Amino acid sequence: MAQKHSDIEKIKQLIDIMKANDLTELEIEHGDDKIALKRSQSEPPRYFVPALAPSAGSGAEAKESPGIKGPSTEAQSEEELVEITSPLVGTFYAAASPDSEPYVETGSQVESQTVVCVIEAMKVMNEIKAEASGTIVEILVKNGEAVEYGQPLFKLRPGDS
Repeated sequence: MAQKHSDIEKIKQLIDIMKANDLTELEIEHGDDKIALKRSQSEPPRYFVPALAPSAGSGAEAKESPGIKGPSTEAQSEEELVEITSPLVGTFYAAASPDSEPYVETGSQVESQTVVCVIEAMKVMNEIKAEASGTIVEILVKNGEAVEYGQPLFKLRPGDS
């Protein structure tokens, strides 16, 4: 009985980790034991459409355009883009392995279920999907770079892919 209670507590801890890191799937193997957990996403996909506020980049953009200016073609073009953001803290990987081709490159056409990268968190590889259809216009992080929750990873021009 004590073993069952301990196992249930471990499963509850895994569920809490999934919720805290906004994971929808978790699979763990330890020796002969294997557990796979899945949960539905109750909230809409997290992506950000820039409007009036400058993006949270290096700050160089803010220095280049102080104050609010009238609409320009670059600003209008920027407003059409969607940012695919990191749903958790971890390490960004552009490909499944060092020898593999990247999931996407600038100019790649993606659909909402297209895997665009992997983020490793706590030794778990989490596939990140585009969650929108369109064209990848910019990759904002480098392979192997640490990323934060909510950090923009890609810029996507929405549309038919």
